[in-house]
Amino acid sequence: MGTPEFAVESLKALVNSTHEIVGVVTVADKPAGRGQQIQQSAVKQFASEKGLHIMQPLKLKEESFVNELRSLNADLFVVVAFRMLPEVVWNMPPMGTINLHGSLLPKYRGAAPINWAVINGETETGVTTFFLQHEIDTGRVIKRAFIPIGPNDTAGELHDSMMVIGAQTLKETVDLIALEKAEAVSQEMLVSNGEEILHAPKIFKEDCKIDWTKSGQQIHNFIRGLAPYPCAWTMLGEKTCKIYKGEFKSGMASDPGTFITDHKATLRIACSDGWYSIHELQYEGKKRMGVEEFLRGWRV
Repeated sequence: MGTPEFAVESLKALVNSTHEIVGVVTVADKPAGRGQQIQQSAVKQFASEKGLHIMQPLKLKEESFVNELRSLNADLFVVVAFRMLPEVVWNMPPMGTINLHGSLLPKYRGAAPINWAVINGETETGVTTFFLQHEIDTGRVIKRAFIPIGPNDTAGELHDSMMVIGAQTLKETVDLIALEKAEAVSQEMLVSNGEEILHAPKIFKEDCKIDWTKSGQQIHNFIRGLAPYPCAWTMLGEKTCKIYKGEFKSGMASDPGTFITDHKATLRIACSDGWYSIHELQYEGKKRMGVEEFLRGWRV
């Protein structure tokens, strides 16, 4: 059960394993883009290429879907980047339902674990496989894999490496379950004394506005933690400007939010303890571009 490209890598790993995929569940096709062309999910496209049985229910509790699921007699359900399942679904298979999550649970439970790990300046994250239960992202942990986060890594780059490592971890988890060798532990067992359990709530556009009164390091983490999506933004002149990449240098600065430019290669914005140099951006109504290309056509 999955939808985006992140889930495709896991499905691919299972297709190439010794396990039999009896069905794939993904979202319904829907119109998207300017032309409102009907779009299929990345998972559906891959599943179609492999000739897998595909289900696209509008509602996960509808009787016809639940009956079809039950008729497949699956031993195990696998969930990667999908929606919240009702108990009638996740409690159906005899071996349970497992999920791949993009953090080292119990840290960063929620919808945006990759983004929040980078935003909070973590130097390490990972992936976790666990059994689903009533409370979201709280089930017994089966396997975890650790992934370092570099000082300039973006959420997008972390997503891509996590997608591959997660697929391998998931395949190894299914192997263990099939051999009845999976040893699941409660998440409480994985919490150190005094450790703060940070969460990863869904991020909305209004949450992505840059606060230039914060430190340069906080702003750098914020920008790379939201790149390339949903993307940090600020007002530049009278229009919004998405910022994808940049570099912080400490020192004396003007009032936070003040910007200076040489109109050739440099665009800097003041923060609480220095200047943030913009390297890649997208001005309202324009395409994404490097700062030099942007400055050739922009005047204040």
